[in-house]
Amino acid sequence: MTRYVLRRLALSIITLFLIILIVFLINNVFPSDIGRRLAGPFAPQVQVDEINEKLGTNDPLINQFGRLVKGVATFDYGDSYAQNRPVSDVIGQAFWRSMKLLVYALVLTIPLSVMAGIFAARRHGTVPDRAVVTLGVASSSIPEFVSSVILQAVIGVKLGWFHVVAKAPDGASILTQLSYLTLPALALVIVYFGYIARMTRAGVIAALDADYTRTATMKGLSTTQVLRRHVLRNGLQPTVSVVGVQIGYVMGSLVAIEKIFNYPGLGLTIFNAASKDPPVLVAGVLVVATVYMLATLASDLVLAWMNPRARLEVSR
Repeated sequence: MTRYVLRRLALSIITLFLIILIVFLINNVFPSDIGRRLAGPFAPQVQVDEINEKLGTNDPLINQFGRLVKGVATFDYGDSYAQNRPVSDVIGQAFWRSMKLLVYALVLTIPLSVMAGIFAARRHGTVPDRAVVTLGVASSSIPEFVSSVILQAVIGVKLGWFHVVAKAPDGASILTQLSYLTLPALALVIVYFGYIARMTRAGVIAALDADYTRTATMKGLSTTQVLRRHVLRNGLQPTVSVVGVQIGYVMGSLVAIEKIFNYPGLGLTIFNAASKDPPVLVAGVLVVATVYMLATLASDLVLAWMNPRARLEVSR
């Protein structure tokens, strides 16, 4: 197990370096005059040149890339061009807001999806099974910005059950914050419920048809014991892998949801920084990529714990 973990950590570090390189190249591949953007279209060229010199955008690319790598290693991305304060403060506050929304959505989505998948698998081929599959396909086919607008209009405006904006007042209690985050969290539940439920269903069906399940049943174990000891440990392996990937997808899809619900999270911060704040944009993209990488790493480690054959195959 130790060898497997070290190998996965090494691959994750290499992946992170490649992500840094790609983000840097994308940010610098097109000619862009940051000083002109910040100073305005009618500012004198001398002022624009002074801004570019102060920000270091005229330095050789290798020097700029070195500063970026150092910033990632030390969590110091410099100062925001637009807000004139440390990028780490801007990204840190937005990141924790997005994490609250992400965790809330996952707490709602994962148990509901897993239970629905197990329910459908145990009734394979029946009307309830087809209903769960149909509902899952339909929900996962709706883009998150569409479900967000529908929830906002129907539940928020027409019924008045929840707030149409996601940002709670300063100093609000946890329950109040959750009430503000409910609609955007439900929008994420609608999108990702179907995929996780269908993967759970497929994994549990395969486990129920396996030889070890029939052997356990013939040994006299109860249905609950067979499910807990044999079916779920093997049948939920695809679900663990999917959840790890979906966490990264959720972080990437927060831009539209946070824009619609006017929530100052990481997605909205990246969106606002795209025009004239490259340090915040680069740092935000790298944070999303890092969360994606850590989520997939965690899912791989859980899979290795659940299935020893997986880590033996990788360690060869």
